[in-house]
Amino acid sequence: MKQDEILQDGHGRRFYYLRLSVTDVCNFRCDYCLPNGYQARHQQPDLSVAEARTVMRAFALLGTRKVRLSGGEPSLRKDLPELIHSAKTTPGIQRVAVTTNGYKLPSLIDSWQQSGLDQLNVSIDSLDSDEFARITGHDCLPRILSGIDRALELDIHTKVNAVLLSDGTQARLYQFLNWLKTTPVTLRFIELMQTGDNRDYFASNHVRGADLERQLINAGWQLIPRALDAGPAREYVHPDYAGRIGLITPYSKDFCTSCNRLRVSAQGKLHLCLFADAGLDLREAIQTGDADVLAEKVRALIGNKEVSHYLQQGNTGGTQNLSIIGG
Repeated sequence: MKQDEILQDGHGRRFYYLRLSVTDVCNFRCDYCLPNGYQARHQQPDLSVAEARTVMRAFALLGTRKVRLSGGEPSLRKDLPELIHSAKTTPGIQRVAVTTNGYKLPSLIDSWQQSGLDQLNVSIDSLDSDEFARITGHDCLPRILSGIDRALELDIHTKVNAVLLSDGTQARLYQFLNWLKTTPVTLRFIELMQTGDNRDYFASNHVRGADLERQLINAGWQLIPRALDAGPAREYVHPDYAGRIGLITPYSKDFCTSCNRLRVSAQGKLHLCLFADAGLDLREAIQTGDADVLAEKVRALIGNKEVSHYLQQGNTGGTQNLSIIGG
């Protein structure tokens, strides 16, 4: 595709990266997202493999290079390997990623790799087993870590996501730093984001990543360049560590200026922003199976993308929790 055909919004941002949710169901009960467990909010079925393939083909026509399959928890779909294979074999898609809580990772990672998985993101908010169980509702940290070890054996580029929480930040940081000495993953600290369901929790637990970033820089961590299809993290390396550290700080100034990703929900709605007021329904166009038709619809809608998520003003849009469209 010619460079001038790449999807671009009215603010000059170009979009190389699609986050495609394949389910909003999740089996974890994380304090900051689904403390009471998953509650269905809709009646529509999730996108089928054929429908997901049409979405990926359409976005590839618009210049998308990377597809991330997310949730909810995508491993709850038995056809996830088929979805990975569909992404991997879509002309124009260069990188296929999955974000998971890792609960089923040891038993599934080989099949994902065989289907074409390039990158894995696993959510681990603490390396302390008891604290992990308290945050998620599941006492399974050793199993998840063994799944990560297997992913590394399979040469899958692996990242670990950890939400920054005000209580115990330094203790968790030291645990992660010790782990990164010998473990070649990218650990990404993510600022807690306010959603419609977690306002009180956010008020009690939010901590900005800027202080942690200064601490890392003072300790000799060095910023590396960001790829065109990379996520929003600023990644740092240190010569004494096998792993890297990334920071995702959505409350920082100008965070949205580098936005390069769009989201489609498991029900076929286009979310121009994680915190947009509502998704834009693409299901009818998706069901035609015509990627060109769908691509033109997306191109027509991109002009509605706002310049910012306005999180700083307390806006949460239609995002009641992050499992809805994969964070």
